Amino acid sequence: MGFGQRPALLIVDLTRAFTEAGRPLGSSMPATLEATNALLDCAHKAEIPVIFTTVSYDSSDLSDAGIWITKIGGLEDLRSGSNGVDIAPQLHREEKDGLLVKKYASCFFGTDLVSRLLSMGCDTLIMAGCSTSGCIRATAVDAIQYGFRPIVVEDAVADRWPEAHRQSLSDLQAKYADVLPLEDVLAHLEAPLKA
Repeated sequence: MGFGQRPALLIVDLTRAFTEAGRPLGSSMPATLEATNALLDCAHKAEIPVIFTTVSYDSSDLSDAGIWITKIGGLEDLRSGSNGVDIAPQLHREEKDGLLVKKYASCFFGTDLVSRLLSMGCDTLIMAGCSTSGCIRATAVDAIQYGFRPIVVEDAVADRWPEAHRQSLSDLQAKYADVLPLEDVLAHLEAPLKA
């Protein structure tokens, strides 16, 4: 598909609950965080919109997780007000960056992401974060269905299950998104700065 005219960078669920090993949903992903910081630094320099996402549940009984709570454990670490919902402190987040709170896998489901992207004139969604087989894949599928060009940065996405990560990247590249290495995405974003 290639890039469109106006990209946005979406950092999906790189929160403490998912990026800190030892937490119920967490795993160690230093390479993903490093690659994401390279994207953030480039996007900030090029004045490309950045949106972070977090999963957060307001109900003490997690009822706002719907029946998903019956399928996946560990959602207690995503209660509103807990530090699990905080963006990973290692990331180069700036005050102007947006924050989108969601309840389910896709960043589009039940949120205002479409209107945010349209109001900024964005036609391309560059994605980093976790997990490749869950939230990244669901968001990429929805992005293309809404008419946005999904770009998944291969070096900047992660999954707790290596097999699911590899299979999802192959499936995304085959049907729903452009899966590109970090260096190619950075080169595209930096090109106007060098012109």
